[in-house]
Parts: sequence; C-alpha cells; structure tokens
Amino acid sequence: MTKFSDLALDPRVLKAVAEAGYETPTPIQAQAIPHALEGRDVLGIAQTGTGKTASFTLPMITLLGKGRARARMPRSLVLAPTRELAAQVAENFDIYAKHTKLTKALLIGGVAFGEQDKLIDRGVDVLIATPGRLLDHFERGKLLLQGVQIMVVDEADRMLDMGFIPDIEKIFSLTPFTRQTFFYSATMAPEIERITNTFLSAAVKIEVARQNSTSDTITQKLIEVKPTRKDRTFAEKRAVLRAIIRAEGESCTNAIIFCNRKMDVDVVAKSLKQHGFNASPIHGDLDQSVRTRTLDGFRDGSVHLLVASDVAARGLDIPAVSHVFNFDVPSHPEDYVHRIGRTGRAGREGKAFTLSAPSDAKYLAAIEQLVGKPIPRGELPEGIEVKAERPAKASEKAEGDEGEKPARSRGRSRTRTPKADKVEKTEQPAAKPEAEAAAPVAAEVVVEAPAPAAEETRPAREDRGGRDRRPDRNGDRNGDRNGDRNGDRGRNGDRREDRRDDRRDDRRGNDRVVGMGDHVPDFILRSFRIDSVTEDDSDSASDDAAEQDSAES
Repeated sequence: MTKFSDLALDPRVLKAVAEAGYETPTPIQAQAIPHALEGRDVLGIAQTGTGKTASFTLPMITLLGKGRARARMPRSLVLAPTRELAAQVAENFDIYAKHTKLTKALLIGGVAFGEQDKLIDRGVDVLIATPGRLLDHFERGKLLLQGVQIMVVDEADRMLDMGFIPDIEKIFSLTPFTRQTFFYSATMAPEIERITNTFLSAAVKIEVARQNSTSDTITQKLIEVKPTRKDRTFAEKRAVLRAIIRAEGESCTNAIIFCNRKMDVDVVAKSLKQHGFNASPIHGDLDQSVRTRTLDGFRDGSVHLLVASDVAARGLDIPAVSHVFNFDVPSHPEDYVHRIGRTGRAGREGKAFTLSAPSDAKYLAAIEQLVGKPIPRGELPEGIEVKAERPAKASEKAEGDEGEKPARSRGRSRTRTPKADKVEKTEQPAAKPEAEAAAPVAAEVVVEAPAPAAEETRPAREDRGGRDRRPDRNGDRNGDRNGDRNGDRGRNGDRREDRRDDRRDDRRGNDRVVGMGDHVPDFILRSFRIDSVTEDDSDSASDDAAEQDSAES
C-alpha cells in the first residue's frame, strides 16, 4: 500500500502530514501527486470527500519550496468558486505548510481591500482567491500575474458552469503560457471537459471513481410530498422536514439543509427556529463575517442545523455531518452529488433525504440518469398527515342564497348586514345632537323635503336599465357605471366628509335624480325658503308693509 513517504514530497510537508494524523493517501492523492511533482498538467475527477484539496496543495508546497516571491507578483494561484471554499483551501495550506516559510494571501469578497493590499505588497507565494475579487485587485493596479508558476482551478465544472467562463479566460490570459495547471472537480460533464482542454496542455486525466457517482456510505431516501393544494407545497414540505428531523432523533447529531433559493433559506431557517430547532441560515447575500461565524458555530456544535444554498455544497470539509436534507430537488443534477457528499465523508456513515413535489419529476429523472440508479423511495414519518383545507359549510351557502354574499377580501372576513336591517337604517336617520340642531345656519338654502314613506312596503327601485337597485352597505353596485364617480366612494364603505354628503347618505332611501330627459326632477317642484329669516323678522316686515300701504291710501 502506498504511503505519503513514498510520494517524494518535501520532508517538511511529510512532517506536517504526519502531525495532521494522515499516513495513507487517498486514491486521488496517490495518483495525482506523482504527476504533479513531474510538472505535468492534471485533470482530476473524484467524488467529494476524497481529498482533492490535499492532492494539489501538497505538491504545490513542495514545488514552491525553492524560490522567493516578489511584491505584487504571486508565484501560484488557486481559484475557488465560493468564499467558503477559498477559505478552506487557505486553512489546508496553513496545516501543510506550517514548517515552511511560504506565505499566502486570501482574496475574497466581504473583506476590506486594505489588509489584502498589504499582504500582496509584501509578496506572497500562494494566492487563493475568488475570480471577482482577484480581478478587482488587478484592475486597481495592485496585482501582477506574470510570475504565476502553478495555477489551480478547484471545482472546475462549477466555475465554468456558473457563468465564470469570461472571468476564467481573462485570468488565464494574464498568466504565463508556461504555467502548470491543475483542474479538480467531483463532476465533469463532456461539454465542460471540452472547455477545460483549452486551458490544459497534455494533461493527465485521473478518474479514481466512476464519474458522477455517490458514496456507498450514504443512505439515500426520496420522500415524495403530495400537497393538498399547489400553493400549500412550501408550507407542507416544511412540516415534513420537521417531522423527519424529529423521527431521526439523536442519530441526527447535525445536518445541512439545502434550498435552491436564498429567500427560501431564510424562511426555512426562521420556521425551524420558531418550532424549537437550533438552526442558522447561510447564503451569498449574508456578510462574510456572518457566514464565517455561522460555519464556525456549525463546526464546533453550537449550531445544530445549517440551512444553506449551494454556497455550502461545494468543497466544504466538515467531516462529522450526519445528515443532509435536500429541501428542494436541485435543478442541476451535478449539485445532487455535491450536496449529499457533505455527509458520509472519510468512511463515516451518513443519510441523505430529498423532499420532492410532483413538479420535480424532470429534475429527479435527470439526477437518476446521472448517478446511474434510482433513488430509493421512503415513507412519510409516522404521525404526520397532510390535511386538506376545510371546505365551505352548507350554512354559508344558504346565507349567500338569502342575500348575504361572503366577503371576497383576502384579509379579515366581513359579514354583511342583512337587507332588512339596512332598510331600518335608511328609514330612521340618526338624530342630530341638540347643540348642532340649535346652531343657526346663516345664508344656507334648505330644501323642504316630504317625510319619507315607510320602507317596508316600498319595492326595490329600478334604474333605466331595469336592474334592481337595492340599498347596500358597500354602495350601489348595480348602478349605472357611467354615473357620478364621486358617488362610487360608497363601494368601500367610505363617506364623504362634508356635511352635504353626510345628509345625502342619511337620505339614501329617498328618490334620486337618475337623469333629465322627459322626467322632471323632484327638486324643481319643491318649495324653498331662506333659513336665516326668523319668524319675528317676517312679522315685523309684514307690519311695515301694512303701515306703508295705509299711508299711501
């Protein structure tokens, strides 16, 4: 059996590996390290958790043992798709290079440029970065890539498949043609492999496991959730997820829950917290300090459930993850391999549950085609039952037949007042306070209207179209749509604030002016008087007129 001591690594590197507790290299390490030490390009394909990071870190440290970096000109470059993966590569470098004098710099977003500029100005041997932040430093004139001797693209398929192709091509164009290049990934689709051929020269392809395969140490189960209604899918999947976690009990020491969207990550994490679970979200929109603190808490056990987007699916080395839950079926089948690869690492047993809805059928078919076998189906946990919404009661339908239509608002339900009660309101307007009635209204024209007739015997009035016009709390819904739009404010139960409209609303049961034509409106036939003229004033005026008449005679 091959040991690390048989791989011609630097003695200082071997000492660090022994202190880390490793003696035997993994298959990808045993095959890739000798070719890397010979200076050849390497295309490595292996499933997650097989030690791909060490397979390029160990030979890189050995090759860079001789020489010295110059200011702003790193000697090697490692590109990673996410900040977390870049930080993990930096941690591995610290472990294996601690007995050497090699320096490193980590360039990721969410961190101030100042500290990163200081490290680059001193000169670094290993530069670990995400593509975006690397180009930011280059465009600011703080970084030169002409001295790169070794270039590594970690998670190559993800880097190329997520829209990083223009950035990768630009970065490669800034590096020397004589560089040594390593491409590593867990999956490598044929179309992606053709792209990598443009960046590699006579590369050695190392495939230690069947491409796109999953580990045999992972127990996979597919839980099919059939929602009662389509718009209840999200809520019912959350209930199923909580039931599965409770059913696993103490065997679920910690778990990563994957969602397809960042918005869903926050909602699922909040829901779990409300139900008493120790859960924290992590996704790309969070500050880097929050993401780092959350990952550290998950590693040390202070966070039990990590709800994540695919930012945590690639390359994160957390060995003791007992469970993985796919709350959403991944839209890219390769992501399924990466997600469930977070558990069952280093020979440990792990479980992976996937919740699927009927709309996920095409994604499931693509995943099963990729891994070459169907995902075993599982049953819903005992004690959980998805119930349908309560149907409408027959009594509610009967009330609707009698004229009480249920409110159509999505907010709080409203029960309309029966028509009989509304008739009573219209025929008995509220009496005004005595103080208001006693106050004189100067120079105001008051229309003397006849007393309203009893409403109990009055039939429903009809407008010009012959449609019923019944008093309604929400206004006259069946009235002429081309009528006065100011009167339509009654549709929402609103009343105009001025006193004239208040009186009109109080007299809602009276005749209304529906048009001119051959019909003479009632207000033309009514008598008028000046309300400001009192009875005493009228008597004195008549006496003065009588005296004037007698004087003339």
